[in-house]
Amino acid sequence: MDYIDQLSEIFRNWCGKPPAVVEPLAQSSGSNRKYFLFTLENTKALGAYNPDKKENDAFVHFSKVFRECKLHVPEVYHYQAENNIYLLEYLGIENLFSKLEAGNKRNSKSIEQLYKETLSQLIRFQLETPSHIDFSYCYPRSAFDRQSMQWDLNYFKYYFLKLFDLPFDEQKLEKDFGKLINRLLAAPAHYFMYRDFQSRNIMIYNDQPYFIDYQGGRKGPLQYDVASLLWQARANLSNELRQELLDHYLHELQGNDPVAFDRFMDTYYLFVYLRIFQVLGAYGFRGKIEQKQHFIKSIPFAVKNLEWLIENHPLPPRLEYLNDVLQEIPQKAIQKQPSFKNGKLNVYLTSFSYKKGIPGDPSGNGGGFVFDCRALPNPGREQKYKEFNGKDTEVIDYLKQYKEVDAFLKNAFALIDQSVSNYKKRRFSNLMIAFGCTGGQHRSVYCAEKCREHLEQKMDANVIVIHTNLKNKVDVEKHM
Repeated sequence: MDYIDQLSEIFRNWCGKPPAVVEPLAQSSGSNRKYFLFTLENTKALGAYNPDKKENDAFVHFSKVFRECKLHVPEVYHYQAENNIYLLEYLGIENLFSKLEAGNKRNSKSIEQLYKETLSQLIRFQLETPSHIDFSYCYPRSAFDRQSMQWDLNYFKYYFLKLFDLPFDEQKLEKDFGKLINRLLAAPAHYFMYRDFQSRNIMIYNDQPYFIDYQGGRKGPLQYDVASLLWQARANLSNELRQELLDHYLHELQGNDPVAFDRFMDTYYLFVYLRIFQVLGAYGFRGKIEQKQHFIKSIPFAVKNLEWLIENHPLPPRLEYLNDVLQEIPQKAIQKQPSFKNGKLNVYLTSFSYKKGIPGDPSGNGGGFVFDCRALPNPGREQKYKEFNGKDTEVIDYLKQYKEVDAFLKNAFALIDQSVSNYKKRRFSNLMIAFGCTGGQHRSVYCAEKCREHLEQKMDANVIVIHTNLKNKVDVEKHM
């Protein structure tokens, strides 16, 4: 019995009847968890499978504690620890981020109030729950300690600075990292720290904020979660709203813990820096290593936050070298971003290996064309082509000699041209085209490159070529 069948059985035991519909939900970009919506008439529940048992244990324990404290979190109906599955309350699909996006379009008056209610609830998480939590459940660390901070800074160093070829002296940078950590460790840290407290993890259910994805929680300082929410890159809050929300939080904190209030601002902006570092590292890893393009497109938002922070709340003088490195980021990092021109059709052209699965659509539109190249002659079966790929002359010459390859491409291009023409007339923004083969190295790469050439001749668009199984994976061409 697989985990979907097991979850269905749990639903039947909980509801009294088996589900009528089981619907897989979109997987989180940064997680191995899989969710399924189980429905029977008006009854819904969320089934979850996560192979990481320690993470599951933490989530279930925190959920129990938070509900006992009357906080708005989903109820866990049943946890089957041995199979890494659990059934929990379904809170719908609307979250604070989606409300924010809709509010930007409708000028909704409720956004500010929802943020304020969220911050008021955050204080309850931070202050009321630590005495009830068994912090031995926390994973991977029980506290936001020196090791945790070093991990975040290394993430920033290796997956952002190095990946984007931003120069630095590693010894000098590490020395300033150590100074920064020492200063951050001076902040009181006996509170509950949510860790990933951002608008996508705050569901709006019955017009109230409800909270999810707190399995990474641990003991830590107050400032980090406030920074996570108010400086979330893609939320793109105005500086005026960000300050108003900070003032609201501080007012609430003063009424609940005057001592914590007195010390909060001593290190607040240093934690903002740390959170932005962590986010930039995550964007670099998810974007450049895992080839998830929406993370790449998020980088300018985080860099803009960093730029404002450097100008308005600079690092202390003793962190002079770190400050020098940061000064270079806004210009150099943005220069390395794909420059998409407004009004153009963005075409995401991908080669991939079926062994690793069909890639997701980076535009968020749910996908597009997927062409299976595995019926074509395979140069990968011959030893002399093993070290080459579909961009190399040897492989190109091999595939060009076969008429079936040419026929395959002509048929594919006919379908693509029809959509391109229609999309341009309807002023759509994005089109995904993927070519797959067994290893993602020869036939799929060749076909993607031939498609690039075809598109260059046929249309005015931004073509983003992503070879998911080659070392130099992302190539952006602006076809004017």
